[in-house]
Amino acid sequence: MEPTPTFFERVRRLVVGRAKSVEDQGLFHSLSLIAFFAWVGLGADGLSSSCYGPEEAFLNLHDYPHLILFVGLGTVVTIFIISTSYKQIIQLFPTGGGGYLVATKLLSPGLGALSGCALLVDYVLTIAISVASGCDAAFSFFDPKWQAYKFLVALIGVLMLSLLNLRGVKESVIPLVPVFLAFLITHVFGIFYAIFDHPMTVATVVENTGGDIRAASSGSWGVFGLFIILLKAYSMGAGTYTGIEAVSNGVQMLREPRVKTAKRTMNYMATSLALTVVGLMTAYLLYDVKAQPGMTLNAVLFKTMSDRWEMPWVANIFMFITLGSAALLLGIAAQAGFMDGPRVAANMALDSWLPKRFASLSDRFVTQNGVLVMGGAAAFVLFMAHLIDPAGIVKFLVILYSINVFITFSLSQTGMVKHWWQVRREEAGWFSKFVINGVGLALSIGILVSIVAIKFHEGGWVTLVVTGAFVGVVFLIRRHYRQTAVVLRRLDGLVRVARAAAPMQPATAGAPVFDPNGRTAVLLVNGFSGVGLHTLFTVVRLFSGIFKNFVFVQIGAIDAGVFKGADEIDHLRTKVAEEVKQYVEFMQQNGYYAECYSAIGVDIVEEAVELAPTIQEKFPQAIFFGGQLVFPNDSWMIRMLHNYTVFALQRKFYLRGVPFMILPIRV
Repeated sequence: MEPTPTFFERVRRLVVGRAKSVEDQGLFHSLSLIAFFAWVGLGADGLSSSCYGPEEAFLNLHDYPHLILFVGLGTVVTIFIISTSYKQIIQLFPTGGGGYLVATKLLSPGLGALSGCALLVDYVLTIAISVASGCDAAFSFFDPKWQAYKFLVALIGVLMLSLLNLRGVKESVIPLVPVFLAFLITHVFGIFYAIFDHPMTVATVVENTGGDIRAASSGSWGVFGLFIILLKAYSMGAGTYTGIEAVSNGVQMLREPRVKTAKRTMNYMATSLALTVVGLMTAYLLYDVKAQPGMTLNAVLFKTMSDRWEMPWVANIFMFITLGSAALLLGIAAQAGFMDGPRVAANMALDSWLPKRFASLSDRFVTQNGVLVMGGAAAFVLFMAHLIDPAGIVKFLVILYSINVFITFSLSQTGMVKHWWQVRREEAGWFSKFVINGVGLALSIGILVSIVAIKFHEGGWVTLVVTGAFVGVVFLIRRHYRQTAVVLRRLDGLVRVARAAAPMQPATAGAPVFDPNGRTAVLLVNGFSGVGLHTLFTVVRLFSGIFKNFVFVQIGAIDAGVFKGADEIDHLRTKVAEEVKQYVEFMQQNGYYAECYSAIGVDIVEEAVELAPTIQEKFPQAIFFGGQLVFPNDSWMIRMLHNYTVFALQRKFYLRGVPFMILPIRV
């Protein structure tokens, strides 16, 4: 009898949604995103950076605001160069993976781990700074006395986004489309209004720009001083480029043909970002915008603009929609962290750099553990930033932000440059691709060096220390998994023994016969391996002559490495069925009656529980067995790195009155 769902299970179903079935023929189509929705979910990170990137660049020019035109031009060129180079990465790696996979495949696994760690830290900061900036934009519209509640609202925002992403990618994106469009429409309107509202100021802007050039280069440092001023403003606005890499990391979630969809999404992202950024920078100049306490520069701009309108109620509505959509878009921008961060973590987990559980999927086919960790880490970052500077959370996070993304950019471009050089004799048109990635590499390294130099003493060293420590941790994790693999390979010697000779005495002289009333050992296995055979031999040794029938059950786990398409799912189903049959053949050779059952799913425990009644109906005297690795030096880290599914199975079976025994396997 199926137990009644607990209160927690009912709440989870209400918040997260009902489970999806892998048997659904339209599953992948229903979960994938068309280019427009991908632009909303992934491109919002880049577009939302116009809420703080241009502001940081403009404010760092201090007494030379008209130099922003040169910074804007450099920003637009950089956006299109980086986006073009990432389209080449998408073409070369159509299954996704982005900077982590590029560095791993084209450079080395170690540099891939560095790229992955840098990306994960950057995505955590993406969530934190996006939500904090969104709160800044929203609270710019309210009375200053409400500023005290900004931090609490930011934490609630992270929590809500975490819950939304547990439902799935498409479910988390579609409700946000109206906000995205509202932001785009209001900001495009504001930019064009600013230009048409100042038709006669072009000559003045040109004249003032020349004056700022002369003033900046007239100091003791001369032209070099002018260059330093431009470089600092350009570097401090480098947060503008974060998010460009998001599409290459999330190709798997896009609608077929994925490469074409990804490239179209990149075009949408680059064009909208470039026009918005240069438009806002120009508008700052035209309205001579100055920083005001408690307000973002964009809020000051649009307030200055709308205060001149003859109908105040129209101005109020415009401000409400503009600032409200900006605040919410920044929340949508956090989607890039929630959508791509768990995917990077899953890829690293599949390569043994992170705990394997980060590759597991929920019954909504979401990398649930990754979503929860990203949300928790972002909330912790917000809390620490609030402790350091309660009134300037965004300002502090901007210092930490954008460093890591250029580490990934630099490694990705290096790998691509190396690739095009290696295939220059086989690849037609390699030189143009080589040049694009080469220019992207030069820009990425230049920006990275300048960002680190400028931000280091202001707090940028924190990002480097955290990333370095994270890299050290993943190398320790990788070492542990390698050591465990060596031990398991010794156990796999049992496979050779089993195939070479029969290690057990035959149960019967003739062909094995099914005994419906005979005691039955049901073994849960995972592949025809040393671990499974060790469990089998232990059962035979401890219960010699007791069991007449043997049943083998194998559940194939659908994880992030498998959940790429229907073909991969079918391949897993076939592979699992073939592996478990080997146990049946082995036992039949030894004179025992044996059968096997197999299934696939995201939750091994639930799939095994569903099979149990069928097995018990045919084998009423069945006892279930499962093997569990036992490490000599057990610790919290080892428990985190290895799944203890067998204990969860035992508990589930216990609640249903089914006997289940765990057999230790010492390693």
